[in-house]
Amino acid sequence: MGCDGGTIPKRHELVKGPKKVEKVDKNAELAAKWKHCGLSQEKLRRPIVACELGRLYNKDAIIEYLLDKSAERPNAEAVTHIRGIKDIKELNLTDNPEWEGERRNAKGDRYEDIHCGMFICPVVGLEMNGKHRFCYLQTCGCVFSERALKEVKTEICHKCGDPFKEDDVVVLNGTKEEIDKLREKMEERRAKTKTKKSKKSKAVETVSTPAESIEDAQSSPAGGAGKSLQNGGECSQSAVAGPSGSSQDTNASTVSATKRSIQDMQGKSEVFKSLFTTHSSAKRSKDQISNWVTHTPYHF
Repeated sequence: MGCDGGTIPKRHELVKGPKKVEKVDKNAELAAKWKHCGLSQEKLRRPIVACELGRLYNKDAIIEYLLDKSAERPNAEAVTHIRGIKDIKELNLTDNPEWEGERRNAKGDRYEDIHCGMFICPVVGLEMNGKHRFCYLQTCGCVFSERALKEVKTEICHKCGDPFKEDDVVVLNGTKEEIDKLREKMEERRAKTKTKKSKKSKAVETVSTPAESIEDAQSSPAGGAGKSLQNGGECSQSAVAGPSGSSQDTNASTVSATKRSIQDMQGKSEVFKSLFTTHSSAKRSKDQISNWVTHTPYHF
């Protein structure tokens, strides 16, 4: 069976050797990182966002994930560090004028550049296709090439003019070492925010407790007097009524002091006093006062 008709088998057809290790195509890997969403594996389309580790996503896919985290997704493990919308930043990208879209070579009669990117660096003009390193700023979301940030060293964004620091620069689709460093920075930043929130909550508690202690101190003398009356039983009712009557008199005096007429105030002008009904201009004579007229329901 087989090998008839003058066929000559080769060695690799007869002897089974070790399997070759499959190598990842670099072009396919770059296209997956720079042209597809890291969560849904769909092609990137505006609005595009990036996480604190420098991965690119479609904003719609991230919102769907945050709304329903229990749903099964192919790359849900890569998004576990995203807790909410505050953990992502919408990118301010610059369009590539040479990008003609997906169907630019529908006829197949011309050369198709696979490495042509949808976006470019606004300073240097490099294409964002994976061959060059790109970064984004966490303050404003503008995207630049690393070469532009090194050649033109400033503390102000080249595109929008917002100030930024070195810690605000995040590398897009970096290596494993860079991702590990970004993860450490992310954890440190979140730990600092937790400590700040705990300090604020403690400060609010300390502010609220003195107010409660003052109220307790004000209510304690009355309670102590009541307890002494219950225990001793020899204090007369007049002794109890005396302090209460004096407190009522003081309260009445304070109320009368606060209810002063605006017309008696010396620091106020006549224009200000004329705004109120107690002013002399607001008073009317008997001739100016009209009589009240009532109508029955059958009048109209």
